[in-house]
Amino acid sequence: MANANSPKSSTPLGQGVPPRVRFCPSPTGNPHVGLVRTALFNWAFARHNEGTLVFRIEDTDAARDSEESYNQLLDSMRWLGFDWDEGPEIGGPHAPYRQSQRMDIYKDVAQKLLDAGHAYHCYCSTEELDARREAARAAGKPSGYDGHCRDLTDEQTAAYVAEGRTPIVRFRMPDEAITFDDLVRGEITYLPENVPDYGIVRANGAPLYTLVNPVDDALMEITHVLRGEDLLSSTPRQIALYKALIELGVAKETPAFGHLPYVMGEGNKKLSKRDPESSLNLYRERGFLPEGLLNYLSLLGWSLSADRDIFSIGEMVAAFDVTDVNPNPARFDLKKCEAINADHIRLLDVKDFTERCAPWLRAPFAPWAPEDFDEAKWQAIAPHAQSRMKVLSEITDNVDFLFLPEPAVDEASWTKAMKEGSDALLRTAREKLDAADWSSPESLKEAVLAAGEEHGLKLGKAQAPVRVAVTGRTVGLPLFESLEILGKEKTLARVDAALERLTA
Repeated sequence: MANANSPKSSTPLGQGVPPRVRFCPSPTGNPHVGLVRTALFNWAFARHNEGTLVFRIEDTDAARDSEESYNQLLDSMRWLGFDWDEGPEIGGPHAPYRQSQRMDIYKDVAQKLLDAGHAYHCYCSTEELDARREAARAAGKPSGYDGHCRDLTDEQTAAYVAEGRTPIVRFRMPDEAITFDDLVRGEITYLPENVPDYGIVRANGAPLYTLVNPVDDALMEITHVLRGEDLLSSTPRQIALYKALIELGVAKETPAFGHLPYVMGEGNKKLSKRDPESSLNLYRERGFLPEGLLNYLSLLGWSLSADRDIFSIGEMVAAFDVTDVNPNPARFDLKKCEAINADHIRLLDVKDFTERCAPWLRAPFAPWAPEDFDEAKWQAIAPHAQSRMKVLSEITDNVDFLFLPEPAVDEASWTKAMKEGSDALLRTAREKLDAADWSSPESLKEAVLAAGEEHGLKLGKAQAPVRVAVTGRTVGLPLFESLEILGKEKTLARVDAALERLTA
């Protein structure tokens, strides 16, 4: 492969043509964040250019595909806020949009390719192929398919059939270089010795991805194929197949290709499905906002501007140009993803924030009894919680002290906060809190500050035992606002319980 690094063009199919792009995942397991990034760029490209997004399901692998994963894919697309113009549950002029329901189409196209001489039957066994590849490698030659069955005579074919061999179908690659203008990477050339003939139909008659994917793109009139860098090596094969499909009247034109950069994980290795941080479900369960997660994923290869990381999806759509995508690998940074999500949480209005927290305020996440939840207290504490959370799931631990009969004491926090003399400090703090004005968090702060001064402690040291006694933790929401919302009676009762434990 050679790359001339030529300028990239965003309109290879002509000006004013509304683009048709596709997102075509396989329903195997949990959606991967790299897959989501690909969906996002296709969706943003379609919406920016007032084009069409086709959502297609590539479910020809019966051993790995499942209906559960299919339903999960649809649910994930909805959660992320992606809408599609053609596809499952919507239909469209090119239905069906599940490959498992299009087998007759692939069979018909494969036969047309065979009849026209663009494909041929290959009878080579796996053992024969392996032996010839090993010999080619030993001789320093390309180890791809050597064209052994390209031009079999009728006698040779009959002999293989007599042996009981069942052939696969191979596509006949042209003996010429293939050059294309990648929307992300510029001009790329593949030499013929690096792109050998390849299989398009298995021996059992099942079509391979190498056939079904470009055939569907052709019949669905896809104009731009935006996909991962890992599929770059298959592009010259698809371009050659497109040329044949155009000749046969199956395709109208060859789409433009743009290959998005790898998403890298720890150790600069490609993020795989086995990496915990790759699962979309993980982010949903932790309480990432769709807009926060998508904002971060958009930065894996693209940016709105050099000095701005936080933006809405609407702003991304308005600015998105696939030719601005950086071809270099992008590293997934979970801490930055959390920080961006935290910014999006703070951008919500309080009512929206409280509604989005709702799942984590009830079973199975909430440790308190449903009848102990106090809506008024939740509404009062929510603005203070909103400014301190990275993900929505953190709300449970942040507010549990309001709704549990007793605080869930973290023993490490207790040990850290309850130093020698803490009992004396707590007695003084209790006296001053008992006498304080409970309509003002500032008055409660002054009470604890005064208690600390009597014991030679600054506010930070003085409030630590009070915080642990009341909330069970050394860190959390603003202490004095929390005390006000919890109320005088419960606060003093918890200080009393802490004193009892300290002096037991």
